[in-house]
Amino acid sequence: MAITAHERPPAPSAAPRWTAAGPRAAEPQTEPSIGDLIGEIGADLAHLVRDEIELAKAEIKQESTKAGKAAGMLGGAGYAGHLALLLGSLTIVFALAHVMDIAWAALIVTAVWAVAGAVLFVNGRAQLRTVNLKPEQTVEAVKEDVRWARHPIS
Repeated sequence: MAITAHERPPAPSAAPRWTAAGPRAAEPQTEPSIGDLIGEIGADLAHLVRDEIELAKAEIKQESTKAGKAAGMLGGAGYAGHLALLLGSLTIVFALAHVMDIAWAALIVTAVWAVAGAVLFVNGRAQLRTVNLKPEQTVEAVKEDVRWARHPIS
């Protein structure tokens, strides 16, 4: 297919550009000044710091949520133990008193609730040990940034 004259792109003009002061030659590309480069570095550094802070916030929020759940389990264990000892124990002791001596009934009920509280405590403590409040991803990202800043070409 042949390209017709009206389909051809316009040829670049070799004529000088006109300004309010008259014709001028095409300006050569200049390299940015030191001030421009320093300004860009400052802006990049500020952006990098903001990103690292956001990452640290996200990690700390995630670990805080885990810690909150573990603390809730421990609190639940304490509350469950308290209610169980006060209300449930009395009911079961009186029910067992029809079968055995009331003192033995009270001891059995106390042992059952102690085991339940111990299981909740052990589970809550185990979950609390998995919490890591050190923002690992942020620390690694900052270390990588420092390595890059020391050797920006590599």
